[in-house]
Amino acid sequence: MAAAGGGNSGAWGAGRSRRRDRAELALAYGLILAVIWSARPLQRYLWMTAVAALAGMITLEAWGDGRAWRDAMGLRRENFLKSVWVTGVALVLAGVTIACSVRMGTMRNTPHGFVDFVRTYWGYALWTFVQQFLMLGFFLSRIRRLMGSGVRAAVATAVIFALAHVPNPILAPLTLVWGLAACFLFLHYRNLYPLAMAHAVLGITVAIAVPGPVVHNMRVGLGYLTYRQHAHAGAQNSRSALATTAPAVKTPNN
Repeated sequence: MAAAGGGNSGAWGAGRSRRRDRAELALAYGLILAVIWSARPLQRYLWMTAVAALAGMITLEAWGDGRAWRDAMGLRRENFLKSVWVTGVALVLAGVTIACSVRMGTMRNTPHGFVDFVRTYWGYALWTFVQQFLMLGFFLSRIRRLMGSGVRAAVATAVIFALAHVPNPILAPLTLVWGLAACFLFLHYRNLYPLAMAHAVLGITVAIAVPGPVVHNMRVGLGYLTYRQHAHAGAQNSRSALATTAPAVKTPNN
């Protein structure tokens, strides 16, 4: 599928070796899975290793013609207005979902006011941008060079994106559907920003519309499996705090 607006962004990195693309894909995805499926304190060190490795690979890729690289990664103004409708659709879906959640009584406590809302979710919104950049700019671009087909690359990228959300039964299928849509839209418009905004809207909607015990507070990997243990430990700490009038200690998340 050609990028709307033309240009040579789709051919970026065509001269790279296939071996290098395979090695970078394996290293990046392996580190991401290691972070997801590890416990603290090891998780913290693996996370720092993954960040350093990805930053190094991305910097090396951008070295040289930075503008062409930014265009290929969708970090540009072109086609923003043409693709911003994706964010609008996400907002409509969010409104319908929240309305259904209110009617069903599953709505979680939400921040009061715009400022409180931003303070609560700005970190998650930033993380959705990182996720979209990695999925579309890092993984999709390399997989497409290896496969040669935009359709096959989009499917493969969406699958590995969804697998990174296993075993969460809510997030895994949702990220598969969103991953497919995001990959095809990115290949057409080559603009990352509306997709990142849509991802943030949909993710926050799931977080506030689906009860925490059902979605395990948006956790994946080992964090999803140990959610009950943390919840039980938190309840015990709370009861102990009430008995001793000492402040409760929150169990850190994986």
